[in-house]
Amino acid sequence: MMLYFLFVLPPFLLGLYAQWKVKSAFAQMSKISTRMSGAQAARRMLDSAGLHSVGIEQVSGMLSDHYDPRAKVLRLSNDVYNGHSMAAVGVACHEAGHAFQDAQNYAPLMIRNTAVPAANFGSGAGIWMLLGGIWFGIPALAWIGVILFAAVVFFQVVNLPVEFNASSRAREQLVAQGIIAGNEEHYVAKVLNAAALTYVAATLQSIMTLAYYLFILLNDRR
Repeated sequence: MMLYFLFVLPPFLLGLYAQWKVKSAFAQMSKISTRMSGAQAARRMLDSAGLHSVGIEQVSGMLSDHYDPRAKVLRLSNDVYNGHSMAAVGVACHEAGHAFQDAQNYAPLMIRNTAVPAANFGSGAGIWMLLGGIWFGIPALAWIGVILFAAVVFFQVVNLPVEFNASSRAREQLVAQGIIAGNEEHYVAKVLNAAALTYVAATLQSIMTLAYYLFILLNDRR
């Protein structure tokens, strides 16, 4: 058990810190006003690239914002959709950045989208097969679980450049489209950099979890 905590606890604590950092940065930047709402900013960014057919919908939940590549729709939380703040326009345009990637067949996004089913299966069935194999002494089952869980790690690793690139596009377009002034870009960066930390933490957590189970299985073979 102590060994498990040595592997998993540091990235888990980093994840908790990252979540706090995102909420804190969003709350701070929500106090700095902009003339456009998040939805208006995303619409301008999309239209500037000719993505007039990409819709924008309002959804419930806090920071539940995402781009749906199948429906070609940005789904923005209430605070982001209606908010006239640096936080709102930053998050909204980050999601618009994913629509840009989709329209341009950005390779990491295509790979990530393809990996989603395997990652979902690996995070569910894979981890149970891995644990079952260890508990019941069935090494073959445990190794199948490891292979399936590796899909989760692969997804997280590929997700990093996707998210960083979307944030980079958002920061560039916010200034280029006159949504914010150049000297205001650092406000948006504060929110997006905090969000980036959550992706890094999730990736480290999945890597270290996989490393722990590999360590257990390889030592059991000796």
